[in-house]
Amino acid sequence: MLISKKQLDKKADAKLLEIANRWYQQMDVAQIPFISLPTRTKQNIVFDEKSEVWKYGEKATTRSASSEKSAGHLLKMAYVIGFLHTQLEEGRSSTLREMYYISEGWKHAKFGAQDESNMLVEDMEIITDLQREAFHLRPEENGASVYGAMKIREETRRGKREIHCRDDVGEAGYPIPNNVDMLEFLDHDAKFVIACETGGMYARLMENGFDEEFGAILVHLKGQPARSTRRLIKRLNMELNLPVVIFTDGDPWSYRIYASVAYGSIKAAHMSELLATPRAQFVGVQPSDISRYDLPSDKLTEGDIAALKSELTDPRFDTEYWRKEIGLQLKLGLKSEQQAFASRGLDFVTKEYLPERLGEMGVV
Repeated sequence: MLISKKQLDKKADAKLLEIANRWYQQMDVAQIPFISLPTRTKQNIVFDEKSEVWKYGEKATTRSASSEKSAGHLLKMAYVIGFLHTQLEEGRSSTLREMYYISEGWKHAKFGAQDESNMLVEDMEIITDLQREAFHLRPEENGASVYGAMKIREETRRGKREIHCRDDVGEAGYPIPNNVDMLEFLDHDAKFVIACETGGMYARLMENGFDEEFGAILVHLKGQPARSTRRLIKRLNMELNLPVVIFTDGDPWSYRIYASVAYGSIKAAHMSELLATPRAQFVGVQPSDISRYDLPSDKLTEGDIAALKSELTDPRFDTEYWRKEIGLQLKLGLKSEQQAFASRGLDFVTKEYLPERLGEMGVV
């Protein structure tokens, strides 16, 4: 059931006050205030076979006011709680960067660097089990856009409005908001979702009418996708039961874009079950496509080669398919971009490549 903005604000505020109340209760029994958090190191990141996403393990770290460093951390957290509480009460919002600059007036609680404030916000997400968007904190990253036969209802400051993501938008599509949990899916006429890494390919599919011909919802990932984009893809898959395919360039960094959508990222392991779509499939560009279609390509750099070898030891790529494709790419020594399909004509990708690949995958 979709929660209203008012209900979410109330829940978020209650979670914030719980943290403060816990400290008061600790002090009330003469206990030094503390918090416990999962240890945020690579050694405490585990791949959960059941949910197929990255999660934090069982190792925990306790931050107690008994040391100057940890007491400073709790002080900063207390100021952040107060700031977010006021923000929720007033119906305001801010970016992570704005909060960092606002802390300049917090004296001993001010942040020394942006990374420090970002990490503290992630701590808050872990403790409260809520996304930062619930506290009206907007990331600097932009959500991208979606285009296709889907009607949604968006809750905005000006009230609720209904939008058709093809008929009511321009060629850029519907801009994905920061908090996609405020969106309600009303109706759709789609068979699957295809998420494209580049704006060029997103525009190519749109111009060629791929969405209408094959019943596709197009999502522009805009490179490494924002959390809001990944959350939307997750919701489309789970709530509308739409298959998801990821279409990226053919290089190791793009494969990691696919992995972040499908399995989650180490940095946001505490949000993996909300953001990751384990059933998402990789459609291309495959290393085998480079040789099969004689695609224009570039030589792999030393960094590319090291990244590919690293992926061979990554459980997210521990399948026969990926071992074969990555092995072939290392042998070829080449990488290629999505737009390279244009060398065979502007219609090739939508008339031949994608229909054939999606047919093989059982999507169309």
